[in-house]
Amino acid sequence: MDHDNPATTDLASLPEHVRVNRATWDTDAPDWVAPGERAWATTAPSWGIWNLPESELHLLPADMHGLTAIELGCGTGYVSAWMTRRGARVTAIDNSARQLDTARRLAAEHGLTDIRSLHGNAEQVPLPDASFDFAFSEYGAAIWCDPHVWIPEAHRLLRPGGELVFLGHHPLAVACSPLDGAPTGQTLVRDWFTLHRVDWRHVEIDPGGIEFNLPVSAWFALFKRTGFELLDYLELQAPDPAAGDAFGATAAWSRRYPSEQVWRVRKRR
Repeated sequence: MDHDNPATTDLASLPEHVRVNRATWDTDAPDWVAPGERAWATTAPSWGIWNLPESELHLLPADMHGLTAIELGCGTGYVSAWMTRRGARVTAIDNSARQLDTARRLAAEHGLTDIRSLHGNAEQVPLPDASFDFAFSEYGAAIWCDPHVWIPEAHRLLRPGGELVFLGHHPLAVACSPLDGAPTGQTLVRDWFTLHRVDWRHVEIDPGGIEFNLPVSAWFALFKRTGFELLDYLELQAPDPAAGDAFGATAAWSRRYPSEQVWRVRKRR
């Protein structure tokens, strides 16, 4: 994984959520080393908190030879590895230097040193317009960046006809997340139409960083305004109601209601 660290941005000049999430993920990075190692070692991708197989969801092109791709919020970089193995020339950017340390180590161990890595904010990627054919985010920019900023930035980075695919929490799951950080429940506790910024720093149970989401209609409006056309939308379901809890959701809840969503959009030509 090639290192490419642009000039350091003054931390104080970054938006609050970027600073908070950088500190959060630098602190939590050791917890993601083992999951990252397992994901790098597999040749059969699986997605989201329920590990749904790629053979069912088809989130990546089967053949990516000749494509340039970027992973927006790569974490330990396993999706970048999967795209590289399918033939893509991949750039990976992440807000956490410690997550990138893991990604770079694993790239070297797996012989995928052609992946280009950037330490930075996916809301402001230091690369030229129209650099990529494909952009992807699984729980990276998809939830940790402001969609009103990162969606237009992804559009800028894509060539006409380029695709963006991203996976993250379903807004219904966020609206049903108790204010104390407990697992998703049966009661709507957050306003739907103003859903946007969710701050998890001071909750009683499992505090974290600052996430973002939108009501479904607002996602549609944002894509239209930005210049994306919708190709597909998936609402993901837990495969087994007895699977237990995963990242603030229970399998029993997620069998009845969508805990995750996938958007696939294309930049208009």
